[in-house]
Amino acid sequence: MPTNTESARKILNGLASTQSQREELYKYFHQHPELSMQEHSTADRIIQELESSGISTHRVGGTGVVAIIENGAGPIVAMRADIDALPVKETSGKDYASTATQIDEKTGTEVPVAHACGHDFHLMSLLTALQAFNENLDQWSGTFIGIFQPAEETAEGARAMLAADLEKAIPRPDVYLGQHVLASLPGGYVGTRRGPVFSSAFSVKVTVYGNGSHGSMPELSVDPVVLASTIVMRLQTIVSREVAATETAVVTVGAIQAGTKSNIIPDSAELLINTRAYNSAVTEHLKEAIERIVRAECVAARSPQDPQFTYYDRYPLTNNDGDATNTVREAFDAYFGEEVSDLDAVPASEDFSIIPDALGVPYTYWGLGGFADESSAVGNHNPAFAPDLQPTLDRGAEAIVVAACAWLAK
Repeated sequence: MPTNTESARKILNGLASTQSQREELYKYFHQHPELSMQEHSTADRIIQELESSGISTHRVGGTGVVAIIENGAGPIVAMRADIDALPVKETSGKDYASTATQIDEKTGTEVPVAHACGHDFHLMSLLTALQAFNENLDQWSGTFIGIFQPAEETAEGARAMLAADLEKAIPRPDVYLGQHVLASLPGGYVGTRRGPVFSSAFSVKVTVYGNGSHGSMPELSVDPVVLASTIVMRLQTIVSREVAATETAVVTVGAIQAGTKSNIIPDSAELLINTRAYNSAVTEHLKEAIERIVRAECVAARSPQDPQFTYYDRYPLTNNDGDATNTVREAFDAYFGEEVSDLDAVPASEDFSIIPDALGVPYTYWGLGGFADESSAVGNHNPAFAPDLQPTLDRGAEAIVVAACAWLAK
């Protein structure tokens, strides 16, 4: 048995004895979800749990939490867990389902909130791994860093932690690790892949302008509803006619807002557009093409004012380092055996890579299967998304310890 596998087994030896307590704590986090950048109680409880275990912590970026265990000379491994939830009303039917609501500080409205993306599993897995490493210092050497990151769902959290001088708060890692519970892997499995794993993404609000008029006198108008409609149709040609068949790209118009009454031609329209790609050059091409098409259609429609573009929810490409991924895959194969699989590229997006890219360190990110019955599994962000409590809870902690031991094991 490889040394790192033996060390991981010893570090995880006490997992069964803490199962009931960990499951209760998981249910607490599941029932007390908080919106992005509003995870104050979540951060407080994370700190409480870690400091009661003798692990030093400090806040970085408002609701971000960093925990550092220094255990002599050796590699420095950082592991990230996102901690925010979604403005979704849970319909999972679990007896511990969230019924929480929260005032959204951005809108001032009260909304239902649920961990419909599995971040409660992520933070519990990292909590457990930190405690396991701290209780078994004789089995490893180096430094293990836990980074509990807020606001992954809005792409604010990683940037907020960097803006709050995360780089000065932690020693520079040799590798940066992450994981996500998914419905696309069998329950209890872990899946890895080299190269692009999560797509880059951006959203843009496009406002186009016309001249309002009575619905009976359209000749006196420049109709922004018609203009927006032509833009939607023309945007479909970007992927079909401007992106190579060997590349992957998605352009979605998720919303159009215009007008208030059937016989009033409004003076503006708003389109909300989202994109995905696995190649940075394709991402830039999508941005250029959207602006080119919108501007050209505005000219063709005699729009009296240039369109406005407001970009938001920018997510970088998650592009796994080859060497780091190979190291983790070898450790997974040795420990989990047949419950390891290749992970297909996921057409969703993450802000995970922002921090390691800023720090200039390699990273790798893997998937964690959450449902034993794949046929009835729902996708992330579905109101019914609630992975099986076990083995997901244990496997998430095991995966972190096994991966980190590939560097830290004595």
